[in-house]
Amino acid sequence: MRLLVVEDDKDLNRQIVNALENAGYAVDKAFDGEEGLYLGETEPYDAVILDLGLPKVDGVAVLQGWRRAEKTMPVLILTARDRWSDKVAGFDAGADDYVVKPFHIEELLARVRALLRRAAGHATSELICGPVRLDTRASRVVVDGNPVKLTSHEYRLLAYLMHHQGRVVSRTELVEHLYDQDFDRDSNTIEVFVGRLRKKLGVEIIETVRGLGYIAAAAKA
Repeated sequence: MRLLVVEDDKDLNRQIVNALENAGYAVDKAFDGEEGLYLGETEPYDAVILDLGLPKVDGVAVLQGWRRAEKTMPVLILTARDRWSDKVAGFDAGADDYVVKPFHIEELLARVRALLRRAAGHATSELICGPVRLDTRASRVVVDGNPVKLTSHEYRLLAYLMHHQGRVVSRTELVEHLYDQDFDRDSNTIEVFVGRLRKKLGVEIIETVRGLGYIAAAAKA
């Protein structure tokens, strides 16, 4: 899953980005509203963490711009403002959740997981596909109760397919959602990761749909 963090405090931005990357996400960052507005309009993010008090363009205006452009990704707003009117303004602009500064990183991560889960139509933090269980909270994968060790890119690929279980996902979409802005993207590596995943999982839950992409589905009996 690919996220965007728009926060002008460089130390806080770095802390959030590091925590998200350690949790298995691909993350882009922006330090002002102008850059954040542009990235949110031009890149396909699964969710955005947006500060309200931004230079150049404030967070509410950024969010309004995204929604006018019909960008529907979930947005979690960060704010040092604790007045109810500021929270209402954020929600009315199109926010899905908010965290008031200062906050605990674990709470932020939990809220991001919840946003992604709801956006994909899942009720819990555990995704299940046949014998494969993926715990988004612990970034842990087990097959028939046995833990499977995956690289960060293998985990991202499996998590994205399982979040969108039952839907064909193209190679292009996978590339756009698995890698951050600075990564040297090559769609051919997707095939390599799929091959490795199939071997490590040992069960057939990732199907190739010729000419279209891949789909995560429970193996047929």
